[in-house]
Amino acid sequence: MGTEHKPLLLVIATGPQLYREYLLRSISTRYRVHLITADEPTWELPYLAGATVSADTGAEAVLRAARQVADAEPVHGVMSWHEEHIVQAALVAEDLGLPGSSPAAVRRCRDKFATRTALAEHGLPQPAFALVAGVKEALAAADQLGYPVVLKPRGAGGSEGVVLAENAESLTERFRFAHDVTVPHGPVYEQACLVEEFLDAPEISVDSVIHGGTVTGLFVGRKEIGFAPYFEEIGHHVSNCDPLLTDPGFLRILTAVHEALGYTDGWTHAEFKLTEQGPKLIEVNGRLGGDLIPYLGMRASGIDPGLAAAAVACGEKPVTTASDALIAGVRFFYPEHDGTLIDSVDFDRSAAPAETDLLVPLVGHGAVVSPPPKGIVEGRMAFATVVAASPETCTAALDAAQAALRVRTGDTKEITDCHRTH
Repeated sequence: MGTEHKPLLLVIATGPQLYREYLLRSISTRYRVHLITADEPTWELPYLAGATVSADTGAEAVLRAARQVADAEPVHGVMSWHEEHIVQAALVAEDLGLPGSSPAAVRRCRDKFATRTALAEHGLPQPAFALVAGVKEALAAADQLGYPVVLKPRGAGGSEGVVLAENAESLTERFRFAHDVTVPHGPVYEQACLVEEFLDAPEISVDSVIHGGTVTGLFVGRKEIGFAPYFEEIGHHVSNCDPLLTDPGFLRILTAVHEALGYTDGWTHAEFKLTEQGPKLIEVNGRLGGDLIPYLGMRASGIDPGLAAAAVACGEKPVTTASDALIAGVRFFYPEHDGTLIDSVDFDRSAAPAETDLLVPLVGHGAVVSPPPKGIVEGRMAFATVVAASPETCTAALDAAQAALRVRTGDTKEITDCHRTH
């Protein structure tokens, strides 16, 4: 297909290169991409047909930029995988008459209380919850729900501000951690915090593509959580052949969740706890999953998440046929202590397992990093990804990749057993 015949797709913001370039690279093979962004494009340039740079990427500024592009030539779709800009993308789609879920549906994903309310109205399984404004209300809600409870910001994402409270003392101590999270372009709520029942069960994620109301679950991520009482995601195993993706009961719940939210077209990253009573929804993000989860899904299955998401953004049926049935995994490596001064980070490539996909140092000489909660994504020193034939082989390969990590701190101490959990 000649460049001039490719559909024009607006993409709003990109995020870090290491975590998102694979999406833009794939999309640019079938679509002409016009990027609306706050910063001058750098690594994105090879994949772009054009760009609009605006220091303000709030709703009105993004709408103005999108209208200017649409005035010059037909736009076929708009998308964003950046949490802070998914509402802007929905507003552009509505304004230009493009495919996509309604802004109201996307806001229901961003607003965790709106998600909970919609699910409760439809009787769907989720933790018990209460919306609170301050510590006194939170303590009363926790007494009602029963300890331990989870404190969660109403409008954040990526586990930011989420913390466990085992009793009244820890709730009082940790409430500000959840309550005071601020999100760019997010609404300000008088009642900004949720108190939720803690579900002591494994947590999974499901990345789904939705076209004309039909929900197709593509990738299941089995999570590794660390740094208690926080809920940092420190690793994932991702597969397109997970039993949940063919389980009729789970698929009914997955579809019903999207129907309750009114989410009809796009991509979602939904998180569930697999309790003894069945799956219970934790949250739905109206975007592709973070932490390389869609990339891992692509490596495991051959399904291209960038092209599938771009297709539904343009009103086209996505390609969701897998060519492989493997397991892909990622593990992130953090320092042991706050304020760790880095001298060097690398891997002994000769010791890397055969299943190795990527071995990526994230910081270099002179960096100062901390584990969660002080350092979340920015606290990571490195990550490794592997592709394997089974979950057991995947875990063993990640263990071997971790053993191959070489970290030297500023005091010349070499770390050979990198910290993974608290």
